[in-house]
Amino acid sequence: MNIAKLSVAGLLLAAATLSHAEALLKVSAIPDEAPTELQRKFSPLGQYLEKELGMKVQFVPVSDYAAVVTALNADQIDMAWLGGFTFVQASQRGKVVPLVQREEDSRFTSKYIVNADSGISKLQQLKGKSFAFGSASSTSGHLMPRYFLQKQHIKPETFFKSVGYSGAHDATVAWVASGKVDAGVLNASVWDKLVEAGKVDQSKVKLLGTTPPYFDYNWTVRGSLDKKLQQKIQQAFLKLNAANPEHKAILELQRASKFIPTKAANYKGIEAAAKEAGLLQ
Repeated sequence: MNIAKLSVAGLLLAAATLSHAEALLKVSAIPDEAPTELQRKFSPLGQYLEKELGMKVQFVPVSDYAAVVTALNADQIDMAWLGGFTFVQASQRGKVVPLVQREEDSRFTSKYIVNADSGISKLQQLKGKSFAFGSASSTSGHLMPRYFLQKQHIKPETFFKSVGYSGAHDATVAWVASGKVDAGVLNASVWDKLVEAGKVDQSKVKLLGTTPPYFDYNWTVRGSLDKKLQQKIQQAFLKLNAANPEHKAILELQRASKFIPTKAANYKGIEAAAKEAGLLQ
């Protein structure tokens, strides 16, 4: 009798613990921009998700790309904004489920930029110059640009005088503008945003070229997250409609026209590129 009571009590405690855990959705993002900018972009989206899901949503900042992957695979966070490469890394280490991507992420690009005083007008003229990628784990700031450079027979470590990693897309622009490096590459969306906001001194930095398109960012959840909650999260993103003023503000901050469903198969090309570039086994 006592054992039965203990078993029931144990089940009730487990259910209460699960209910408490599911009452809070912990969300993070790869730190491809300054922490304050990531928080600013997420705040209205987080408030929207709280209303749609009927639960508290907390943004959990991390120090680097690897920390997001580790936290997601260790069930320390429930959902994360990942680049294509970090999604591939996370999926190789454990069960994760990609839910949605921006429509723009099915044809994403990166921008090569150069110091305006360099006199350089094409990639081949960068031979013997200094070059900056973003984070080593960035899809748009490293992996895909490296892959496309290698397709043009440009091996960064031997073609450039030096190769650096700025850590973030906006930092790459700052490095090129200051002359710390001659050229660099970054996420096309961040470049456009910085230009529109007047945060690029175009007397110091100019656009050199654009990569071919590829799949990139998505919102991914840990595989152990309740399946019904996964569906509710996906539907909340898919409901965002630019015709609704509140939704439009959220979409604009995310630099999205709308969100669409995604799947792991979309990122097989990223995985292949990473292996060819020597960044995955």
